[in-house]
Amino acid sequence: MSRTKRSRHALVLAAATTALVAACGNNGIDSTTSADGVVHLAMLTGFTGPDGASYQALIKEFNRTHPKIHVTMTVQPWATIAQKLPASWATGSGPDLATPSSDPGSIFSYIKTNSVQPLDSAVGTGTAQIDSAAFPTAVRDAFTVDGKLYAVPANVATLVLYYNKAMFKAAGITAAPGTEADFIDDAKKLTLDSGGRTSQYGLSLADHNTIQMWPVLQWMNGGDIVDAKGCAVVNSAAGVAALTKWSQLVIRDHISPVGQAGADADTLFSSKKAAMEINGPWAASGFKSAGIDLGMAQVPAGSAGPVTLASTVPLMINRRTPHAPQAQEFLSWYTSKTAQTKFSQESGFPPARTDLGSALAGNTTASLFAAALPDAKLYLAGQSQGTAIDSDVYVPMIQRIERGASVQATADDAAKQINKLTGCTS
Repeated sequence: MSRTKRSRHALVLAAATTALVAACGNNGIDSTTSADGVVHLAMLTGFTGPDGASYQALIKEFNRTHPKIHVTMTVQPWATIAQKLPASWATGSGPDLATPSSDPGSIFSYIKTNSVQPLDSAVGTGTAQIDSAAFPTAVRDAFTVDGKLYAVPANVATLVLYYNKAMFKAAGITAAPGTEADFIDDAKKLTLDSGGRTSQYGLSLADHNTIQMWPVLQWMNGGDIVDAKGCAVVNSAAGVAALTKWSQLVIRDHISPVGQAGADADTLFSSKKAAMEINGPWAASGFKSAGIDLGMAQVPAGSAGPVTLASTVPLMINRRTPHAPQAQEFLSWYTSKTAQTKFSQESGFPPARTDLGSALAGNTTASLFAAALPDAKLYLAGQSQGTAIDSDVYVPMIQRIERGASVQATADDAAKQINKLTGCTS
């Protein structure tokens, strides 16, 4: 039932029975209890990509198996959610459930405004409880603040290397690169020049409005952005060496365009103008639909060993919802073995649990992303200032060095800004 139709239906019931209790109405979404005792939960997400159908299928299955609870998922762009949700939740309105951002660090602002429901009372191994012990450790830690769990993973994803098999074959490359050295050699070989202009790029890198790719290139060499104490390490010797290496490959060897947003990077690869891209499971169906002879492999290992980026989207409960027990029951089911197996098989995402390896047998895509989890790291995990570090410091730093700024000086400046944000004084 559409949002408009359901709202009209609610009004009819109210007039006929006076048994409707409206809970929240901001963002144009209603939460109600109908005359027959069915609790209607509103859920707001930003899943606008091709993976959106998999989330809707999961919601449909929950509604089928839980006749006394009905969840309606409404999708809006992440930017719209970020603009509207903080105020609506802080003032006691808005949807019962929401994914506030694709950035897991966004939970801190909602905790600060006392807008999100702690989930500790619902944690456990019972049928209607949230089995947080089954979440990947990094994910559970990212959603736990001062000992309290505030979110469950709406998804968990890792990044792998996508590559165009036809381009590889034309270049005489017989397999995906397994090491950073091979990765660099292949990127150079696959970058083609025509009349003094790049006609084909070896790699499609994005530096803003994207799932982060550059941290992976730093991690390969043992670099990082912030340490466990919140102190900047972006200007460490390992970090600077990695940034210098890869920025020079962009500037001098033209392996990737400069200044791409995530959508630009995806378009470059899907239009067969780039041979490789580091991306997540949400991209697979679109690339296949574009007619690419698609290959997928783990991100090549650097001197620091195998590593990739993990991402997760927090799913939280409005602190002021009158239907907290039903919302918690939904989160329990959503993160259960049954639901996560179904979601993984349909979407290609790895499950948001660590105890479902055998359930993915036969699903090559999901198994590939799940296999990357042990070596995956969350970007700026647990940093209350993570969003600001990313948007105000890290992204501008990458953009400057891509355009020829001194890597050491730019990284030193970024480190000062990061330490100011985190309060690090050591």
